[in-house]
Parts: sequence; C-alpha cells; structure tokens
Amino acid sequence: MQRYIKENNLTFIKEYVDDGVSGTTFNRPGFNELLQDIENKSINMVITKDLSRLGRDYIKTGEYIENYFPENNIRYVAITDGIDTYINSTNNDITPFKAIMNDMYAKDISKKIRSVYKEKQKQGEYLCSTPAYRISKASKY
Repeated sequence: MQRYIKENNLTFIKEYVDDGVSGTTFNRPGFNELLQDIENKSINMVITKDLSRLGRDYIKTGEYIENYFPENNIRYVAITDGIDTYINSTNNDITPFKAIMNDMYAKDISKKIRSVYKEKQKQGEYLCSTPAYRISKASKY
C-alpha cells in the first residue's frame, strides 16, 4: 500500500486497523475511527488492500461504496481488486459481485468451522481454551 501511495503522489494521513475483529461486522474500532475522520473532514480517500478489507457484508459494503463515500466526497480504492471510484472503470462495475463473493466466503468459512467444532464435540475432544485462572497444587482447595 505504501508503494501505491508513493507512486500516485498521495499524502498518507492515518492507518486504521481492526486486528482480530471480523470483517462481517462494521462495528469495528478502527472502522468507527475512520468514519469519525470522514465526518470531521480529516480525510478524502480510503485505500484498502482489497475490497474484503473494507468489509465482508455485501449490503453494507455496497452502501458505503455507492452512497456514504460519494455523499462525503470520499474516493475509495481497493488496490488488488483494481477498484477506484475516482476512475470510470469496468473493475468498478463488478464491485458488487466481488462484495457478494467476500460475504459468501465469510459465511462458508463460518459453517466449516462450526462443523469441525461439532465433530470434535461428538468425539469428546477438548474444545476450551486455557482457563484464565489456575488452582496451584499447593492450594488448600
């Protein structure tokens, strides 16, 4: 992304990170901070590695790209997907389909993970994480 910024002579303002939070929700700390900066007119462009980094809910992703960003004069770029709302491109025309595929991928992975856990549960395997507390051998209890 830094290369894209440099090659296009753009000014980097801020990076928004939502590590460990699913892209299927838009209630993410970094994303909420991004929206606040848009409302404050601190930024005029959003760049993501790809469309899925914006979000994996195709309806809300479409709402941001088609309505919210244009209403707030925000240019959106998804580098690897070739999406740039500033440029009239056929890549922009297939954006809704890419958003649907990202949404379907997230749902498919979720189903597969649930299936694995259900099978492990049937086999009596341990499914829990390490407890937050531990009673030592020296304890009276």
